[in-house]
Amino acid sequence: MINIATLVKERSSLGNYFAPDAYVKGEFEFGLIENRSGSRLLALPHTLLQAIYTGLEQEVGQEGSGLVMFNCGRWWGKSFFKRFSEEVGEYYGKPIVQMEMVEFLQCVKQCWKTHGWGVIDIDFDFYQKGFLAVKVENSAFARVAPSGKQPMCFFEAGILSAFFSQLTGRNLHCVQTACESMGAECNFFILGLAERLESVEAWQEEGHDHNKIMELLCANQS
Repeated sequence: MINIATLVKERSSLGNYFAPDAYVKGEFEFGLIENRSGSRLLALPHTLLQAIYTGLEQEVGQEGSGLVMFNCGRWWGKSFFKRFSEEVGEYYGKPIVQMEMVEFLQCVKQCWKTHGWGVIDIDFDFYQKGFLAVKVENSAFARVAPSGKQPMCFFEAGILSAFFSQLTGRNLHCVQTACESMGAECNFFILGLAERLESVEAWQEEGHDHNKIMELLCANQS
């Protein structure tokens, strides 16, 4: 007879799926990198990412390049969320929607860190107002982005937009309100319905920081 208590104990003792020592595998000397489920991983050199920024800006201009990179991030983010939910769900033996919030957030944080994208923190304090705030420190995207007068982590914004759209079942937009490429201590992003974020760009041009923009957004929803 199966001992239920033993099964529960074994399940609860599972470590984080994205722990680096267990998640990243492969024959590094041959350039082959895989995750623990056998899916191929791709390492992107800084020079390649820098070339993407430069090449796109030369081809379609700064505004157009940002849109292209954002849409690329959204496209990739949809596939990433599907893989994330399948692998995590199989590992823990339940769909991610049934996971405890603390457990789910720990997975997301370790996932971002293990993939080399930085340290992510998700703020649900504004959820009742219809927004999520995301903070990313040591962003891999900001490190290669050219410094300018506007946030430049369009890939990252697109990934976050797709990831949380898939998670919530709503078509969420994502805007960046602070960028390490501009000298900020971290990247800040806001997720919400596109029509609710329309004023953010104007507030940024007025010189408002992330905290003030969140204050203004929430005041508009009152």
